[in-house]
Amino acid sequence: MRAQTGQSLRSSTRQGGRRRRAVPAAVAVAIGVMTLGALAPPAASADAAARPDAVQQALNTLVRDDGMPAALASVQGRNGRTRSYTAGVGDLTTGSKVPRDGQVRIGSNTKAFTAVVVLQLVGEGKIDLKAFVDTYLPGLVRGEGIDGRRITVRQLLQHTSGLPDYGLHLDDDEIRNRYFEPRELLDLALRHQADAAPGETWGYSNTNYVLAGLIVQKVTGRPLAEEVDRRIIKRIGLRHTYFPAPGEMTIREPHPRGYHRSPADGPLRDFTEMDPSAGWAAGQVISTNSDLNRFFTALLAGRLLPAAQLAEMRTTVPAGTSGLHYGLGLTSRPLSCGGVYWGHGGDIAGYETRGGVTDDGRAANVAVTSIPTDKAAARHVNDAVDRALCG
Repeated sequence: MRAQTGQSLRSSTRQGGRRRRAVPAAVAVAIGVMTLGALAPPAASADAAARPDAVQQALNTLVRDDGMPAALASVQGRNGRTRSYTAGVGDLTTGSKVPRDGQVRIGSNTKAFTAVVVLQLVGEGKIDLKAFVDTYLPGLVRGEGIDGRRITVRQLLQHTSGLPDYGLHLDDDEIRNRYFEPRELLDLALRHQADAAPGETWGYSNTNYVLAGLIVQKVTGRPLAEEVDRRIIKRIGLRHTYFPAPGEMTIREPHPRGYHRSPADGPLRDFTEMDPSAGWAAGQVISTNSDLNRFFTALLAGRLLPAAQLAEMRTTVPAGTSGLHYGLGLTSRPLSCGGVYWGHGGDIAGYETRGGVTDDGRAANVAVTSIPTDKAAARHVNDAVDRALCG
């Protein structure tokens, strides 16, 4: 679940210069480098924002050259018309087709949803970005170099708190079937010393968003999943997006299966069914590429936040050396054709998603069914988004 995970817990790709590890991951996994079956043709649809061949070729490369079992994309033009694409196979055992616009685990894209809820509560006067964590969760955040009386809500959302990432200390096979309470995740992080002093530097940590989710629950008196559903999913009509219930290990609608290889030279394993609770506010949501396009389009159009809070969300700091900038649960990345696109990105066991929207209304999201650990493959996922938005 890196900001990439965007989002993985242990070995996810991190957008913005943090290391990419070829280590096991149960909420972020290594990619399978194997030759796969025939590529599925793009699904017929309305006019695309990019040339169909450019996007399809990018997905074909991810399957043929980078060993992704499947790749999916949804591209939305300025006029709102969309086109869906697929490549590879949806199930390595049966060879079944990739479901058009199938559901996937979206990993750290969940952070954007959590941040929107926090910022809505800021707009309602119930949370203050400048307030310290102890204002809402008194005495909860203490550890070596860690003090909730010195960490602000803004620093949580922007990954400048210095808090250690609990995801680096989770065992893959344990968390695949284990349910974690959010407080367990926080307690795991607090066993480790701070990465930095609050406000000192940017450093991606899933722990920040677990705390943000706990603040939402404290302020509203309701489960985070319920607030996300009420304030975002139902509000803008995301028909294929949901926050899995406790113990829900399957994906509800048609989906490509997700795969995990750990160690890098080990057998490829089907990781489609898993308990996603280790992600929670940082990476638990399931969605589709087209719903992600709808979400980020609505967000940037001001349909989810007042202007003041959207401006806060878009106020960024540099995140590494790749040109990525991180706001409050929202990233910007430069485009080869000029300008930037806004989104997040996410990794979780079996799936990686990348994409976002431009200020002039173009949108694209790409998903693959294994997390790249190879730099070239990771670059090719981002290249597919760039082609879709610049074509």
